Amino acid sequence: MKLVLFDIDGTLLWTSGAGRRAMEAALVAHFGHAGAPGYRYDGKTDIQIVRESMREAGVDDSAIDARLDDVLAMYLERLGVEIEAPHTTMHRYDGVLELLDALDARADRVVGLLTGNIVAGAERKLRAVGVAPERFRLGAFGSDHEHRHELPGIAVRRAREELGLEFEGHRVIIIGDTPADIHCGRGIGARAIAVAQGHYTVEDLAVHEPAAVLPTLADTEAVLRAIDHA
Repeated sequence: MKLVLFDIDGTLLWTSGAGRRAMEAALVAHFGHAGAPGYRYDGKTDIQIVRESMREAGVDDSAIDARLDDVLAMYLERLGVEIEAPHTTMHRYDGVLELLDALDARADRVVGLLTGNIVAGAERKLRAVGVAPERFRLGAFGSDHEHRHELPGIAVRRAREELGLEFEGHRVIIIGDTPADIHCGRGIGARAIAVAQGHYTVEDLAVHEPAAVLPTLADTEAVLRAIDHA
């Protein structure tokens, strides 16, 4: 049996910048600064994004911590607005529903989420592209911990506590589109399957030596084979 954990942004879906616009609006409202234009969001947790971008803007940690809850609340509010805005095109990647259906059909696969999104943000993005959050039996989210490398252990613990299932690290498969997805589970011995649907190419991701690199999730059988062999 394997625990298969999916990243969201750049892996299951694309928001055409809705998440970044929502976060920047919240940062400006509470700190007067959106952060550096070149700051990369991909592979980071929502809390990490707030902290790192505001540190770069000269805000100290105590001020960040004091306003963090309000920032995230406004981010969620703005995310809802951005998702519905005419300038936003939400996109579910090809093959996602077919892959989830194929994994659901197997008794030896447990499907979950491992994402830097806070829970409510993850749910809003998934529903916006026609993926029911309930399809995922468990999750580890950016609201669980600021640092992504802590999330695989949280997912394994939840599998044990909520589902009564024990997963050794090598039975945990993390599917994502960034180097952070590849590296985050190595502390527990998890395997990573990289998918080049975000900002990184197949070649960019292969340098980090995941168990497999795929151009997309569109070929269901290829993804299933990669999971089997990881």
